[in-house]
Amino acid sequence: MEHKREFEKVVEKKVENTVKKVVKVIAMVILGVLIFLLANYLLMRLWNWLMPDLFGVGTVTYWQALGVFVLAKLLFGFGGGSGSKSNSSHKKKLKSSNNCRPWRRDFDEWKHYDQFWQEEGEEAFKAYVEKIKNDNHDTSEEN
Repeated sequence: MEHKREFEKVVEKKVENTVKKVVKVIAMVILGVLIFLLANYLLMRLWNWLMPDLFGVGTVTYWQALGVFVLAKLLFGFGGGSGSKSNSSHKKKLKSSNNCRPWRRDFDEWKHYDQFWQEEGEEAFKAYVEKIKNDNHDTSEEN
């Protein structure tokens, strides 16, 4: 008899926990739907308040605002990429990739650019411009 009572208690706790989980899920779904409907109502109110005065467009009904809201979500995404977990793993992948290593090496060499320009660059540039002028002058004489 005692074994039967223990079994009944265990089953009763499992059923109680399952019922709690189901109630929580239903409450979350209802809350999500209410938040969605409220967001749509706010979109309609904001549209009807701002858009006619700013851009001269007509007002929208609740269902038209819902269509605009869904269209915007389809076009611009649902915004699920801002989680810290996915963001940090992306940064780790980016840091560990060796694809940019040749560019980094080339970039390190650019720190000498100002010194080169002061010592040799200006004279080399003037000589290059003179060469181009002379080459252009020679081709224009031939024509």
